[in-house]
Amino acid sequence: MKKLSLFIAILFFIVVLVVVNLLLGTAKIPMMDVCRILCGADDNEVFTNIIYQARLPQALTAIFAGAGLAVSGLQMQTVFRNPLAGPSVLGISNGAALGVAFVVLLSGRIGGVALSRLGYLGNAAMSVAAIAGALAVLLLILWVSQRVKGNVTLLIIGVMIGYLATAIIGVMKFLSPEEDVKAFVVWGLGSFSRVSGNNMMLFVYLMCVLLPLACLLVKPMNLMLLGDRYAANLGLNIRRARMMVIVSSGILVAIVTAFCGPIMFIGLAVPHLSRAIFRSSDHRILMPATALCGAALALLCNFIARMPGFEGALPINSVTALVGAPIIVAVLFRRRRDEIGE
Repeated sequence: MKKLSLFIAILFFIVVLVVVNLLLGTAKIPMMDVCRILCGADDNEVFTNIIYQARLPQALTAIFAGAGLAVSGLQMQTVFRNPLAGPSVLGISNGAALGVAFVVLLSGRIGGVALSRLGYLGNAAMSVAAIAGALAVLLLILWVSQRVKGNVTLLIIGVMIGYLATAIIGVMKFLSPEEDVKAFVVWGLGSFSRVSGNNMMLFVYLMCVLLPLACLLVKPMNLMLLGDRYAANLGLNIRRARMMVIVSSGILVAIVTAFCGPIMFIGLAVPHLSRAIFRSSDHRILMPATALCGAALALLCNFIARMPGFEGALPINSVTALVGAPIIVAVLFRRRRDEIGE
């Protein structure tokens, strides 16, 4: 009953944050006007465009991106049994960045005009390139996972792949014009505002499919917590289960990175926050709890990034670190205090 109350409280907090995201920004819109716009009864074209073209897509994107990254982080921490593991630990985010770097930095030198400057076509090319780069690294990781037994070895190889991708990006930056480098750096700051219109609907549909599929892995993830030998004695195929969890986590990261850019810290911080709030290691509870907490934290960061008084919007990665780091430090201190008290 207590956990049900926590779920209801978090859902209520998400609703409040959605309302705040719709109401506040550089232009304040009255609550009644927002209600009339959502009901289709308001003819204020300026407010309508702000709600439907900017604030509502950003709120929906934040909800699903935050949930996806948080679930991905929980999966990585479970499969590697490492509290510092996150969605980017296997270099999948770096692979997405490498794909975008080819579009933004290399296409201009090859074809004379960078694809990133071609408006909607350029944005589509960047999204496709990010997915292709992330999935290429994911396939490489899966190939490696069939040839190594230990999680630690796989983790180290994933980190090395990430460093290799970063090194290649560094070389391309050095050889590219300043304007293209700036465009790539802006993409790397992450943003929930890039997704709108049909892209937003596609992103929401994809996440509505991927998140429930991730929840199907709850049972093997619970068995993984018991250790490989015990889980194998209970009938779990360790290698296949590890591969399925990595695939699920990797695809979630690939989709979010393709649409929003690399969003840091949410995937690392939220699983710890969920465990502290719900005081449980059961993934039947942690999986939905982590998704909801991720959505709430992403909405909070999105609001802070474009609070009234800021010209434009702050980089979302800066905000996620500023909000998330104190939360994790507080959670770790509280856990340590509880351990000493016992």
